[in-house]
Amino acid sequence: MAIKSREVRKGGQMYWDEKLETMPAAEIQKFQLRKLKETVAWAYERVPFYRRKLDEKGIKPNGIKSLEDIARLPLTVKNDLRDNYPFGLCAVPLTEVVRVHASSGTTGKPITGPYTAADLNDWTDCMARNLWAAGVRPDDIAQNAYGHGLFTGGLGFHQGLSRIGCMLVPTSSGLTERQITLMKDFGTTALFCTPSYALTIAERAEELKVDIRKLPLRVGVFGAEPWSSAMRLEIEERMGIKAQEAYGLTELCGPGVGFDCVAQDGIHINEDHFLAEIIDPQTHAPLPLGEKGELVFTSLQRRAMPMLRYRTKDITRLRRETCRCGRTFIKMDKIFGRSDDMLIISGVNVFPSQIESLLLEIPEVEPQYRLVVRKKGYLDQLIVQVEGRKEIYDAGPERRLQIAAKVTAHIKGMMGIGVDVDLVEPKFINRSEGKALRVVDERPKHLR
Repeated sequence: MAIKSREVRKGGQMYWDEKLETMPAAEIQKFQLRKLKETVAWAYERVPFYRRKLDEKGIKPNGIKSLEDIARLPLTVKNDLRDNYPFGLCAVPLTEVVRVHASSGTTGKPITGPYTAADLNDWTDCMARNLWAAGVRPDDIAQNAYGHGLFTGGLGFHQGLSRIGCMLVPTSSGLTERQITLMKDFGTTALFCTPSYALTIAERAEELKVDIRKLPLRVGVFGAEPWSSAMRLEIEERMGIKAQEAYGLTELCGPGVGFDCVAQDGIHINEDHFLAEIIDPQTHAPLPLGEKGELVFTSLQRRAMPMLRYRTKDITRLRRETCRCGRTFIKMDKIFGRSDDMLIISGVNVFPSQIESLLLEIPEVEPQYRLVVRKKGYLDQLIVQVEGRKEIYDAGPERRLQIAAKVTAHIKGMMGIGVDVDLVEPKFINRSEGKALRVVDERPKHLR
């Protein structure tokens, strides 16, 4: 079934903020330099952590003369935020903070994100740009199935949808059958959740004999976890929609840092709010446009918690080009993976998203998988657990072994690594209502 779409140019308005989104690169960079100088001065004056780090490098705010000078500034890492928990990096009195979000804190203290009223307004505007570029309009019925609460996703989307003015259905995540019922009864046209949860919804709808492709639903905006282009196509095929992307992180504002447009050719970064760099993850040296490395962001207008050169651990590359949608904001490729999720198998760097793309090319398996890493002697062993489609699994052990061998050969042929494939029964992999758990590392901690 053809994907339902809508002409983006409605009422002559193709952009949320045409002047900013189509500004020539030279003007964008001039604006960024002015805001960078202001941000460095703001952080130096108001955040003792940054004053100390800048003093250690012998840098004063008035020493920033060009955008290239950003390479002289200290890098910020996640542990810096944990060490200053909860409000050690806050640049304003708490009486000026109107909201606080936080990460889940599953690997230690949570990362907190305080916002002033101006920060929330800027964040809302970034989200409205994101959603508008995806084709969301005031007459849409928007089902927001991101988790609501301390997680930035739910309320970030809520704010952007409210600013656009569409009918908002804040379902939050979970209760999948009710999500499907509301889609049918309310005539939902736009869905917002993690990509793995979108697949969970599609799978449950198939079990309930509900053909989502025949519903009014036409677009989804997904994010909060890495997902491959192959998964995008899988979602579009199963749901009959355009699957658009939202990129962001708690440390900066949440979703709204970057977004893709109808061209689906890279993610536009809101350059008036975020200055992006690519660095070598090992040497920390800046890399030129077009080279793959670790993505680093500096906030340019954030008041409550300015962020200087935050290491995202996301691996991608940046491109400076005018998109066919007309936007001139710098673009980044879809995230290849996270440097801290990268596995080294037989001397080859392996990202989960690479395995995901290859699995989605095998018609006999479901897009539900898990990578288990174990120690086998002195070597790392990768076990790919992937669900076989029901008819394959039910065909018996011999058929399952044939498909497992097919998957093994495909991964070996495309990536040059040997993996053990465990074709598991349908529903063996836990379904996600938020971020999916893709890697289970069973190696002793001292051997990872």
